[in-house]
Amino acid sequence: MTELTTAAALNTGLRRALLDDPRVVLLGEDIGRLGGVFRVTDHLQREFGPYRVVDTPLAESGILGTAVGMAWRGLRPVVEIQFDGFAAPAFDQIVNQVARIHARTGGRVRMPITVRIPVAGGIGAAEHHSESPEAYYVHTAGLRVVSVSNPQDACTVLRQAVACDDPVIFFEPKRLYHVKGPVEVVDLADAAPMSAARVVRPGDDVTVVTWGSHVATALDAAEAMSDDGTSVEVVDLRSLSPWDVVTVTASVRRTGRLLVVHEGARQAGVGADVCAVVTETCFPDLVAPPLRVTGHDVPYPPARLEAHQVPDLDRVCHGLDQVLGRIPLDVPVPTAPPSRPVPVPAAARPGVPAGSGTDVAA
Repeated sequence: MTELTTAAALNTGLRRALLDDPRVVLLGEDIGRLGGVFRVTDHLQREFGPYRVVDTPLAESGILGTAVGMAWRGLRPVVEIQFDGFAAPAFDQIVNQVARIHARTGGRVRMPITVRIPVAGGIGAAEHHSESPEAYYVHTAGLRVVSVSNPQDACTVLRQAVACDDPVIFFEPKRLYHVKGPVEVVDLADAAPMSAARVVRPGDDVTVVTWGSHVATALDAAEAMSDDGTSVEVVDLRSLSPWDVVTVTASVRRTGRLLVVHEGARQAGVGADVCAVVTETCFPDLVAPPLRVTGHDVPYPPARLEAHQVPDLDRVCHGLDQVLGRIPLDVPVPTAPPSRPVPVPAAARPGVPAGSGTDVAA
């Protein structure tokens, strides 16, 4: 077992995938000679050559379109998108081709494409470089979506994604690239399934479900809450589509409470689905309404304001206090919109001659 950063663990996973299967090909902007913006593919072109680690033009739609052709011909392409916001030009290819060809061909054509996307904020980058677009891909049938939270999963789950016959959106939280942890290159047959959630901290009083870089935030919150005797269970979802309903509902049935933490938008986010399914499945066991701590429904803010966008320790602890009933809920109560003024005919208003054309509301 070796101590590696998340970036180095991803590099190790890619190297092992290239060694294990000659059909694996890496594609991306500056991934060869430069080794990628975050140096995840460092030295791989030197070892495997320019035909297996391919420097592409700056054209995300073209990169994904090329990957579709490669997959159709039996290769297993791994595409790197430099930054999360840059995936938008390739969205048409991902949604209309990658996700649908297997179904469109009646199962005769597989799309074993892995799309690696550095994701989320916390590094002071501007919009297009700090997005949390997981809901877009989770809402697209035909895609698997995963997000890693530690170096070991970075290495193992990436290898599982490359070996999977389904297309996989593989999210790499940028804040974790330099985080170190133990990594062992395991036999994939012995590894937990890619779609399985993991209980990273057992607890009895409340369940926190999260993924990516916010697993560390949730663990910090659990430690802080333990000072007053509160036992918080933290579940790393790992796979966002499909997500592990069995592990999450088993936890909530024991604790009776749920808090979901994620950086993406609140409206129609992944957390909304988790809360809805838990409410439908575990309603008799709930002692409090499931709550969410999320990013705000706004365009990603400038770097100086990103601390207000990204859920932090204080916001997670505040959410835990709410779901535990220690402070009132701050969920906004919807109100009826103000009624629109009804125009009064001019002839019905005193002092206004009929036919004057005046139609101002009274």
